[in-house]
Amino acid sequence: MNTSPLSTLKDIVKKGKFSFDKNFSIAWQSPSNIAIVKYWGKKNGQFPVNPSLSMTLDKAVTRTLVQVLCNEPVKGLVSVNGDRNHPYLPKMQQLLKWLSAEIPLFNEITLDVTTVNTFPHSTGIASSSSGISAFTLCLLEIAGEITKTETETHDFLRMASHVARMGSGSACRSLYSGFTVWGETSIIPGTSDEFAIPVVDSIHPEMLSLHDAILIISGAPKSLPSTLGHETMNGHPFSGGRITQAHQNLETAVEALKANDLEKLCSVAENEALTLHALIMSANPGVLLMKPATVEAIHRVREARKRGNPVFFTLDAGANLHVMYPANSVSMVEEFIRDALQPLCEEGFVIFDRCGSGPLRLDESFNNG
Repeated sequence: MNTSPLSTLKDIVKKGKFSFDKNFSIAWQSPSNIAIVKYWGKKNGQFPVNPSLSMTLDKAVTRTLVQVLCNEPVKGLVSVNGDRNHPYLPKMQQLLKWLSAEIPLFNEITLDVTTVNTFPHSTGIASSSSGISAFTLCLLEIAGEITKTETETHDFLRMASHVARMGSGSACRSLYSGFTVWGETSIIPGTSDEFAIPVVDSIHPEMLSLHDAILIISGAPKSLPSTLGHETMNGHPFSGGRITQAHQNLETAVEALKANDLEKLCSVAENEALTLHALIMSANPGVLLMKPATVEAIHRVREARKRGNPVFFTLDAGANLHVMYPANSVSMVEEFIRDALQPLCEEGFVIFDRCGSGPLRLDESFNNG
C-alpha cells in the first residue's frame, strides 16, 4: 500500500459542516506492549532515533469509552472518568488538538472519556501505549461515524498507529497482534518512522505463544516520566553507540523470532533491558529506577535459567520486571515464579500475561462488541 496514513486521514474530511443530532458512544480495548528492542530517544518531535520491536500483550489492556455529546457549550475533551483535572487529560487533549488540525470536526464536538486499566499505570508497563491507542481508535471511529466514511481495516489500523504516535510513541505499536516494529530499518520492508507495522507473518508460530509474567515490584508511579526520559538522550555521550546497538539487536531479534531461537532472543532482550537502564543511570542527571527487589529478581531468573528453566527477563523504564517463557514450559516456569519471584512483588502482585491478539471493539458496557 502506497497511500500514507496522513492522506487517508484527510480523505475522511468532507466539505461543508459536520452535524449530528444525538449523543453516541464508541468503546475500544487496546493492549499494552513490551519492547524487546527498546525505543529510547526522539528526533524531530515524535520520531524514534532507532527502530524498536515489541510484543503485544493480552491481559494488560486499557478499556476506553468516549461519549460524543451534542449541543454542549464547551467543546473538546471535557473530562476523564468524571474528573476535569484527571492526570490522563493533558496527554489526551494534546493528541486531540493535533488530530483536530487534520480532522476539523473535532473542533465542533464535546467528548467525555471513561477509561480503566487492568494494571497499574505510570509504573513502567506502558500504560500510555494502551491508553493512547485505545483513545485513538475511539476518535477515528467517531470521525468515520460522523462523516459516514468507512475505512478498510488495514488502512484504519495504520492510520490509528500514525495518530497514536503523536500522543505516545510506543502507542503506535499497540495496534497489532503478535510482534510489531516501529522505525525505519532495511531489515524489514515497509517499516517507517511514522507508524508501526506487524511482523507476524515472519514469526515462528511457537514465538506467537510466548508468555510474559509481569512482576509488580512497585505500583508507585515511576520517578522519571517517559517524555523526560527520552529527552535525556539529547546529547547523551553514549547515544551514537546506542543507535548502532539497537539496529544490530533488532536484526538478531528478528532472526531469533523466525528460527524459534529462545536463547538468542533471551540474549537480545536482557541486553536491551540493561542497556536502557544504563542509559537512564548515565544521563545527566542520572536516575535509578530499579528497586532492590528488581535486581534480586533478575539474579533469580538467571540462576533458574542455569538450572534449565527456559526463562528470561526484560524491563521497560521502571522497576517492574517482565519474565518471559515459552508456552510448552508454562507449568515449570510458573511454579518457579510463584515460589521464587512472587514473594518479591508488592502484595504478591503478578500479571500472568502472554502474546496477544491486538485491539478489540467493545460495546458500551465494555463487553466485546
